Amino acid sequence: MTTKVKVNSSVCGFTHKITGELNGKNIIIDIESPCQKIKEMSHMEIPMMETMDIKDNFVMDKAKEVQCTPICLVPAGVLHVCRMESGMLSKSLAKKSERVSIEFDE
Repeated sequence: MTTKVKVNSSVCGFTHKITGELNGKNIIIDIESPCQKIKEMSHMEIPMMETMDIKDNFVMDKAKEVQCTPICLVPAGVLHVCRMESGMLSKSLAKKSERVSIEFDE
């Protein structure tokens, strides 16, 4: 079953739609985005085992390759999809929680 998330990057004004599906040992990720940098990441076949660590991480390497800003939320969104597709994050818990957010205080 496909996992879908929406990333609202209100700081840059973009909304991104990420879909992912487990296919053997890879997670197939597609991203709909108005951001040119993210479009360069729009189709990835991510080896599941290369999402476990923050340093040796396929998604973070790809974000670095396309020169995402360090505060871009899309790589985190992709990793959430990967975690759900690999069974490391409960889809029902994620759906119940509805969102992950960063809130700026005054």
